[in-house]
Amino acid sequence: MIPEKLLEILKQDGVVAIATLGQDGPHMVNTWNSYIRISAEGNLLIPAGYMHRTEANIAHNPEVLLTLASSKVQGLHGPGAGFLIKGKAAFETSGPDFELMKAKFSWLRAALVVTPAEVTQTW
Repeated sequence: MIPEKLLEILKQDGVVAIATLGQDGPHMVNTWNSYIRISAEGNLLIPAGYMHRTEANIAHNPEVLLTLASSKVQGLHGPGAGFLIKGKAAFETSGPDFELMKAKFSWLRAALVVTPAEVTQTW
């Protein structure tokens, strides 16, 4: 489910935008492309140091949108490639996904696990 082009982007510097929708409306938070890992099941694993409002929003509504890109990866029409990922998310504070991420990012308090429903290359 994770396209090879997206895996290339995850190896590059770049910003990931994570959008959630809570009772108070939409909220966005950012992380780095290179922080994301892919689980054996094809889920995106994101270290969460803070992200408290994101966690509250996901408890209310687990649907998330992520965008990520890199100017260094060849896109659909030239230099630069980006993706829109739609899926459902959960915060995990124990278990194999959490332990994998904790080993890489000692500062995390939880792993944000995103199960992609749609992965679309946008440029």
